[in-house]
Amino acid sequence: MKQRRRIYYSAAQRSEIWDRWQAGEPMSSIGRRFDRESSSVFSVISPTGGIRPPDRHRAKQALSLFEREEISRGLSTQCSLRSIARRLGRSASTISREVSRNGGSARYRAARSDQAAWDRARRPKLCKLACRPFLSRTVSSKLRRQWSPEQIAGWLKRTYPGERQKQVSHETIYRSLFIQARGVLKKELLEHLRAKRTIRRSRHASLKRNGLGQIKNVVSIRERPASVEDRAVPGHWEGDLIGGSQEQLCRNACRASFALRDAGQGREQDTESVVSALIKQSQRLPSELYRSLTWDRGKELSDHQRLTLAAEVEVYFCDPRSPWQRGSNENTNRLLRQYLPRGTDLSLHSQIKLSAIARQLNERPRKTLLYQTPAEKFAECVAAIS
Repeated sequence: MKQRRRIYYSAAQRSEIWDRWQAGEPMSSIGRRFDRESSSVFSVISPTGGIRPPDRHRAKQALSLFEREEISRGLSTQCSLRSIARRLGRSASTISREVSRNGGSARYRAARSDQAAWDRARRPKLCKLACRPFLSRTVSSKLRRQWSPEQIAGWLKRTYPGERQKQVSHETIYRSLFIQARGVLKKELLEHLRAKRTIRRSRHASLKRNGLGQIKNVVSIRERPASVEDRAVPGHWEGDLIGGSQEQLCRNACRASFALRDAGQGREQDTESVVSALIKQSQRLPSELYRSLTWDRGKELSDHQRLTLAAEVEVYFCDPRSPWQRGSNENTNRLLRQYLPRGTDLSLHSQIKLSAIARQLNERPRKTLLYQTPAEKFAECVAAIS
């Protein structure tokens, strides 16, 4: 069996790989740039969990390679350590320590001593989670409750204002998860993140989604009142159908969510069952909390005019192939996939189960709500109209 040749990248090539990865370029494309397989790119990126290691640099007061070469030349001509120190503008004690830790006057070599200095500087440094057991326990427990690192960081900041020792950034949490060499957070906690990846993905990487269906008599999202965008007025919902014809997920501008299990058995019955389920849900809410609904171009809401007449709610639709215009809903879909992964048979889950998932989602803090929970904000809205 022919042994595969080990692939080496130069420092410049590694730097370019990281530049391209951070710009959102996929590994396959990066590999083609160097005429190599994507697996060789993965070997560069994966050891640090897809997080670019910081560029190494010397402290200003550290000896440089040039200075070490001057020390080596001085020793070879029998110069004293004091004279070498004066020539370099360094203290004699600095030169003495440098020579003694690298083999003494007889065995000192500049290049070898310089590399040894770099190696000694690689000593592991403890991160904040390793130094703060309270933080580590808190972060671990919240991750097990399906909270995202950003939600955890925001909640800590809101719960412990002014107590820096009880706060941690979401980036530190991600680094502790993806860089297992830190030895702080257990690897199995990765399973509680929304995306089941083993490495951190670039924020510039894009996900392409296709629009669905054509609907008649649509009212564009561009005609939706401007007050919806700033979330100042409650009662504006965003919705979507996931998992075929089994579930609808809706979202208020105040970020409360509810999940409905319908009885549709095929695409032809989706419209009737989905609209009927939405009408039924609207009857449980005060009219002030059900003003509008924004959907994508899926055909399951082609009977939207019946919903408008029965629930007295304005229905708006995204532009074709633009589900990102319902940012709140797209984010919730990603949250929901933590509980119901793609391919899950939703017919096996009862309405009680779906309501329990919605309740967990509503009890998770949200960045757009300044890390209050949707349940808290929704309660405020209900109290305001009572």
